Formats: sequence, structure tokens, C-alpha cells
Amino acid sequence: MRQVRYGIIGLGWFGEFHVDTMKQLPQADLTAVCTRTESRLKEIAENYSIPTTYTDYHDLLANPDIEAVSVLTHVADHADIAIDALRAGKHVFIEKPMANTPEDCDRIIEEAQRSDKFLMIGHICRFDSAYALAAEQIAAGKIGKVVSLYAKRNLAGFITETQLEKISSLFGDGIHDLDLMFWFTGSKPVSVSAQTQNTRNKPYDDIGWAMFRLENGATAVVQSDWSLPNNVPYAIDAKMEVIGTEGIIQIDNSGVNFMVLGESGVQYPQATYWPKVNGMRRGYLKEELDYFLKCVSSDTEPEIITPQESRDVVYAMRVAEEAARKNEVIHF
Repeated sequence: MRQVRYGIIGLGWFGEFHVDTMKQLPQADLTAVCTRTESRLKEIAENYSIPTTYTDYHDLLANPDIEAVSVLTHVADHADIAIDALRAGKHVFIEKPMANTPEDCDRIIEEAQRSDKFLMIGHICRFDSAYALAAEQIAAGKIGKVVSLYAKRNLAGFITETQLEKISSLFGDGIHDLDLMFWFTGSKPVSVSAQTQNTRNKPYDDIGWAMFRLENGATAVVQSDWSLPNNVPYAIDAKMEVIGTEGIIQIDNSGVNFMVLGESGVQYPQATYWPKVNGMRRGYLKEELDYFLKCVSSDTEPEIITPQESRDVVYAMRVAEEAARKNEVIHF
């Protein structure tokens, strides 16, 4: 399989994880990175031996040698960068959420439809074996008709200190589980009520609960709490329960299958999404990027997650936040 000449735009902590992962994928030729902070740009380029750097993403997009890009910036910047990238003839991978508003999502989708390039949004949980197996079991009718779904994805306060300057807990992490719920049921929401709290005087709320009624009659509840005590032993407290008329699926993704007892007490290190083992980045981020690269190199449109599905969950979660602000049930 041929290599894809690649560029990465945005070099925050997750951007560096993408760089690290891309350098280990044989079908990736990571030729360029971009961020506005020159010191960060120099650090990443030197640490990962990347030959070309840019402080302006327009200059990266003007490079004819680059075939595909990842957009890993602040969500508010996703739409303009993605649209410019598609117009420049690049395949585009955008980290979730797709964009800040459903209107921005629509702009990206419209540009992608005018282009012959691929667009994929990074909903990493669809590449998580537990959730993917659940989707297969549900599609095969193993638990009958889905009638109830509940998920939580909670984080310690120190992990989210800077994130709350940019995004709420519901929109930042709740969007993962809501996307999975739509995927599992093949159903869209008809109404939502929600409650949020701001416990740390940040620009965005750090606690959020949203309850959706879906078209198929199921109830879907999403909890996202970014204010767990800093001494919790796990990196992510993530669990899901799906109840059907003929069975139940339960998923515990908190890493409790891997426990370390040390001087600081019991810990459950995150070992599934992007762990680094023997100096190599592994996990579901690697599988997700591997899938996108193979789609590009084989000229096969990505199917595991579609732009419209990514847009639908942005819309639904923004309506949930509105329901919380108004303290009322909103019908879609």
C-alpha cells in the first residue's frame, strides 16, 4: 500500500499524539506540521524529525506535495481550516467535535460534496473494540429492541483545567457517547432535557447531564462530569449500559482490567486509546488513523463514521445545552 503525504495542523497535547502515531504508521509520510507558536513548532519538528514546518496553515495547504491533513485545532477554528483544506484539494481528517455549530458543519459538508476528496471526523470510540462489538451485537438483534441507554464519561478536574477555557464537558466528551447511542439505535432524537453546572468559575460548564427521547422510543442519558476529585485512580471513568427487550450490554471502559498499586495508591492507567508501550504509540487512535490512511491510499470513502452523522451529534448536543440554559424540554 502506497504512502500518503500528510500534514498536521494544530500541535496541542493531542496534536502531538497524532504526530507520534503517524510517525509509526508505514503508510504515512508525515512531511509537515503547523502551529502558530514557533517554539512549539520547533520542538515537535526536532523531536519527530519532521522536515517542513509552518506557522500559517494556508502555507501548508499551498504545498502541492501534501495529499491529506488532520485538523486538530480549537473546535471554533475547524470549519474555516477544513473548508480551505478541501478547496486546496486535500483529504481532511477533523478531530471531534466536527465544528462549533451545526451551521459550520453544514458548510464543511457542502464543501466536501463539491470536492472529490474524503472527509472523516475523528470519533475514536467507534474504533474501540468494546463499542464496535456492541454495535454488531445490537445490529444482529442479540438484545432485541433497544429501549434504554445510559453512559458516563467523567474526568478528574486537573485534566480538564485548560479544556474548560474552550469547551463544555457535554460538548467535549458527552458527544462521544451520544454519537455511540445514535449509532447503536440508528435513531435520531425527538426531544431533550438537560442540566449543567459550573463548579469552577470557568467559561464553560464542567458538569452536564442530558436525557434524550429517540425516534425509536428509547431513552438515552449522557453524563459528563469534568470535576472528579484529583485523586481518583483512573484516567477516564467511562461506562455504558444498553438495555434491550431481550438482553443487556454493559461496557466498563475505565481501565479497571489494569491496576497498578504504588506509593501514590491504586491507579488504573489508561491503556486502550493511545498508550505508549516499548516506545511506540498504540491503541484505538492508531487504528483510527490507520483506517483513514488506508481509505485515502486505496481511494475508498470512509464508512465507519460519516460527516452527516458527525453533524447530527453536534446539533443534538448544542440543543441539549440550550435545554439546560432554558431549563425546559426542547423538541427537535
